Amino acid sequence: MISALGMGCWAYGGGKYWGDQNQKDVDEVVHAALDKGINYFDTAEVYNDGESERSLGLALQGRRSEAVIGTKVSTSNTRPVVLGEHCEASLKRLKTDYIDIYMLHWPLNPKAVEHFTDDPELISSPPTVQEAFETMIKLQKEGKIRYIGISNHGIQQMEEVRETGAEIVVNELPYNLISRGIEDGIVQYCIEKNIGVLGYMAMQQGILAGIYPTIEAIPPAQAHSRHFHFSRGGQESRHGEAGAEEEISHLLKGMQKIANDLGTNIPTLSLSWAMAGKGISSTLVGSRNKNELMMNIRTASYKLPEDVHKELDELSRPVLQKLGTNPDYYENRSSSRIF
Repeated sequence: MISALGMGCWAYGGGKYWGDQNQKDVDEVVHAALDKGINYFDTAEVYNDGESERSLGLALQGRRSEAVIGTKVSTSNTRPVVLGEHCEASLKRLKTDYIDIYMLHWPLNPKAVEHFTDDPELISSPPTVQEAFETMIKLQKEGKIRYIGISNHGIQQMEEVRETGAEIVVNELPYNLISRGIEDGIVQYCIEKNIGVLGYMAMQQGILAGIYPTIEAIPPAQAHSRHFHFSRGGQESRHGEAGAEEEISHLLKGMQKIANDLGTNIPTLSLSWAMAGKGISSTLVGSRNKNELMMNIRTASYKLPEDVHKELDELSRPVLQKLGTNPDYYENRSSSRIF
């Protein structure tokens, strides 16, 4: 069993995307989370070039048995020998002899692979789904991983993985009020196949936390997704689409009014709505220090009234209609990595 609120560990170890991260704060956050019954910790080998795994491993010393660790192998590292080596490297950084959930970070297709490597041969001819998951099954039989998972996979891609004989326990996917693409089929498929959904980006990297007063105030690093006009994300933006800025602004204004009426705040509405989603097993949030963790726990404990949940559904529906149902929010929808 994993906790309904999970710990997103991308910032652990520090790096250029999220900035410096104090190990003492990580230690305090991890121990406080465990004390509060939060047992799922989500990381990846690519997060801060392995430093996220290393930092989490340090923080869990003495309490490893209480935690469920999920980590992800990059799509470019899935040829059999390479995959085995990268699993071993993750085990070493995490200071453990087993990984609870080992996930493929993105599906196996050239579009996804090119974000992890500049090797032209690997991009044009990536490892097959069969060889990657046969290796995962081998690692599972060896006891190095307990369960096999995936991340950012669509229905067709989940079918391909299941045909390899691998038993998939989770699919980690983006889910929040402005990223609802998985509702159109993917979640229902996961429910039918007994695949848990780990929802990430519940706050859309701060946009649904109410910290930016206007769309214009959102930094380029957080504005390079399809939610925003392609010009807003600078060099990081590659989707070339017009975005749904007017619809998102309308939603945020509506959320502020609801929050005022209820005596709460936008982050509480955002997180409680995401956690209540159909088929969502655990919702991941990042906590940089103990104060942020306690705030996230209070927020996650809020019981969203059913009528307010429906009101938020309707308020955010124009964003869903504008962006469509593909949950890859960084590529143009005509050349998505998810299908």
